[in-house]
Amino acid sequence: MDTPDTFPASADYRWAFELAPIGLILSRDRVIVDCNQQVCTLFETDRDTLIGQTFAILYPSVDEYHRTGERIAQPLMKHGSYRDERIMRRVGGRFAGQMFWCRVSGRALDRLHPHAAGIWSFEDIDSRPPPSADGSTLTPREREVASQLLHGLTSKEIGRILGLSHRTVEIHRASLMRKYGTSTTAALVQKLLAGMP
Repeated sequence: MDTPDTFPASADYRWAFELAPIGLILSRDRVIVDCNQQVCTLFETDRDTLIGQTFAILYPSVDEYHRTGERIAQPLMKHGSYRDERIMRRVGGRFAGQMFWCRVSGRALDRLHPHAAGIWSFEDIDSRPPPSADGSTLTPREREVASQLLHGLTSKEIGRILGLSHRTVEIHRASLMRKYGTSTTAALVQKLLAGMP
């Protein structure tokens, strides 16, 4: 493969895909069919480990993988694309299993069948794990609520997205605030964005 110093005038798209500065995955029915080197670096694994696996391998839990798939289907059908910030899981290396904040953007190639084929980008927005201040781990629901709080949504809006009552969302938000040692939602969001315990 050519190096950037010998960038050919007729460079093909495969070269650009492989060396993109952001992680890229091509998928069919939520199964990884191709990925670039940046994805392998981000998730600390190799291409052979990812190809043929569902995206579940990158999620903190299989339940969270399923919930996310259900939640993003409607926006993908309506807009053809979806973007959020969420907690993902490193696959291998010395940090195997470590959680980290990740910005995910995707495009459905067929809006009527949003998971049939897509292209997804992944960007590590904080290389540190997201433990809470008291050392406990976040529950899957707390991670979902935290992810939506980063979008500046109210408890009612988050409740509609996650299929929960706003009071349940407020309970999870209060739990997050306790775990992160904050007294306001704004302070919680700052700590979540900074990845600080």
